[in-house]
Amino acid sequence: MGKPAGHRYSFRLVRVACGRRIVIDTLNKTRMIRHAANPILTRADIPAVAPHLADVSSVFNPGAIHWQGRDWLLLRVQARSRETVLMVADSADGVKFTVRPEIITIDGLSAVSTRIYHIYDPRLTLIDDAIYIVFAADVDNACRLGVARTTDMRRFELISFDNTQDVRNGVLFPEKIGGRYLRLERPNQTTLQNGVTTGSTIVLAASEDLVTWQRIGPVMQGRWHYWDELIGSGPPPIKTREGWLHIYHGVATHFAASNIYQAGVVLLDLNDPAKVVARCRNNILEPREPFEHVGQVPNVVFPSGLIVRDVDADGFAKPDAEVRVYYGAADTVVGLATNTVQELVDACREPPLE
Repeated sequence: MGKPAGHRYSFRLVRVACGRRIVIDTLNKTRMIRHAANPILTRADIPAVAPHLADVSSVFNPGAIHWQGRDWLLLRVQARSRETVLMVADSADGVKFTVRPEIITIDGLSAVSTRIYHIYDPRLTLIDDAIYIVFAADVDNACRLGVARTTDMRRFELISFDNTQDVRNGVLFPEKIGGRYLRLERPNQTTLQNGVTTGSTIVLAASEDLVTWQRIGPVMQGRWHYWDELIGSGPPPIKTREGWLHIYHGVATHFAASNIYQAGVVLLDLNDPAKVVARCRNNILEPREPFEHVGQVPNVVFPSGLIVRDVDADGFAKPDAEVRVYYGAADTVVGLATNTVQELVDACREPPLE
């Protein structure tokens, strides 16, 4: 029997190079394609930094940006003490990265009144001539969001630290909208069986100065019983002619053995990003490879960095531009997956779940 009309074939090729088995994804066009060099960063790529950082446990969940002709990652690195630090890596081709043998510090962070145990999961946004970093910070019984700024990827200064909300997954839009800075964030309002707090709603917040933030309202909810029951923002949105293209993570919690972290995509209105224009039915990336299934946290792909180099004269990403998504895999290594802007927009246009 033939396939029904409109069926998208999906298959995988396997080639062997120098005795190494390499899986090449040729899945549906609206899915992300894993790079053959995956994982592109592992703990073996992290240089020692005396006196506390040597033989690290993991590197994952990087922020990403294209700046001054190179691709940059701000890496979440975990020491064997389970302390978390941030380190910088850069690359000419977006695949082979060199990690700088330094742990970054954020000027002003030590003056925060509450004790911070870890800073992690940075998201990078270029606004005018500065790179802004929204990061998560673990404090007693909660998570906070901080905003930092750099103009050289060496010196980082704290702009703000919200010590009032239990929230994660903050991402800045790359330009002001309606005269205000906007960011997506995910309030932690759900407690899992292991005690971890998470959430199922992405909200929009606005600020005049990047210091004081006011929530405007909800943007999207998790879809219970499906792949994205719990959700949170991934990399910062990219501007397209059809809307703000935003990759997010979703967690399926209804499996007895494990939560499954996946990636999806949504289009938000250009002038009012609180409005969803279209949202994917299926995930665009899910754990399938051994390095995504096995690690500190099994069955995880966690999109956190995104680079699109090709934009038009008005600042819109070109439809045929390559989208590079950098993601944490199993909270242990860094993966890279690609597609085009148009294919991801098409993924948003799939028949909806609801």
